[in-house]
Amino acid sequence: MKENNAPFTVVADHIVMEYRVKTERPEDRRFGRYRKTTKTVLKDISFAAREKDFIGIIGRNGSGKSTLLRVLAGLETPTSGQVFASDKPQLLGVNAALMPTLTGNENVMLGLLAMGYTPAEAEEIRPRVIDLAQIGDAIYAPMKTYSSGMGARLRFAISVAAAPRILMVDEALATGDATFQERSKQAMNSMIKETGTVFLVNHSRSAIESMCNRVIWLEEGEIVSDGSPKLKMEQFAVFTYALSQGNREYAFRFLDKVREKYKKPR
Repeated sequence: MKENNAPFTVVADHIVMEYRVKTERPEDRRFGRYRKTTKTVLKDISFAAREKDFIGIIGRNGSGKSTLLRVLAGLETPTSGQVFASDKPQLLGVNAALMPTLTGNENVMLGLLAMGYTPAEAEEIRPRVIDLAQIGDAIYAPMKTYSSGMGARLRFAISVAAAPRILMVDEALATGDATFQERSKQAMNSMIKETGTVFLVNHSRSAIESMCNRVIWLEEGEIVSDGSPKLKMEQFAVFTYALSQGNREYAFRFLDKVREKYKKPR
């Protein structure tokens, strides 16, 4: 992995994220009784990201990937630890601002205005957003009529067009056809050239290897490894394939070896 000596943009310092959740013991099920227990979703997460880093976040479902993005973006406060950022991170940016009863076209303007653009600036940017979203005439229909994929594409297009210095993308590239995915890659690569940092949660090996310069692998809320995309995706494939074949002993023995190598002094 080529070393990046650019300035730091995001630093996660011993992040722990815990939730109090209700659980039901089998013996209490007929009485509807619940008790609360603590679920630890992120366990002592520490790393630093730099300008021009395009970091893939990988891991099995439930490993803490989306929670990590929300904590980094400042949308959730960690139970302990801190996140330091050189600019305000944006997690596909504008969910809270968009209105389901308004058209996509109107929501583009609303989203851009919510991110601090003047009406004139938003009007100038709007065609670029619509072109990237590629949802056709649906842009003139209310957002409440959109599929989840169409909504994700529009939010992604608004976020990237706004050119945030730090962008968090959670599975956005899983939506849309090959043309949209290629445009998405080009848009984020352009942002990186303008001295940005991107975090990408995606299950596509090709997307991670073609776009990222670094991969952080999570398992049960912990960082297993942090390194080159090709090597980490190969290791992750070995681990998940062994699990899919029912060979849990080999899978977790392999995982421990990867983890041990990451934790050695470097």
